[in-house]
Amino acid sequence: MTLNLLKLAVGIEGVDHLRTVQAQRLWRKGRLVHVTRFRPRRADEILDGGSMYWVVRHRIRVRQRILAFERHEIEGGGKPKCAIVLDPELIATDPVHRRPHQGWRYLDGSAAPRDLGPVGGLEAREEACPPEMAAELRALGLL
Repeated sequence: MTLNLLKLAVGIEGVDHLRTVQAQRLWRKGRLVHVTRFRPRRADEILDGGSMYWVVRHRIRVRQRILAFERHEIEGGGKPKCAIVLDPELIATDPVHRRPHQGWRYLDGSAAPRDLGPVGGLEAREEACPPEMAAELRALGLL
């Protein structure tokens, strides 16, 4: 079974904002890296097809495939951190409500929301049916 990471997208207003911020980071650094304090102990399981699921405004909204975990040295000393190397492609997911938490959490593949496809078409789907309404309709078995 695939193991994933779940992370809050702090300061991100929506999926478009996340895409813009990550595009800027990718342009500046040539690759997309998210630095975190600790390396997951179950990193080998995550690297076997796992993704980073992003919680945007209290809902899991998108995921990105995790490509690698690297040691990240801090300039001027300090304890080394973990750099999570991410695939730049954002994949929209069913919006699933999540409570706030600190850091990242493991997310089993069986508990992960289903994919809706690449983020490029997400705006058109959201205009047709807002994510909160779509989640309620799915809960009622209407979608």
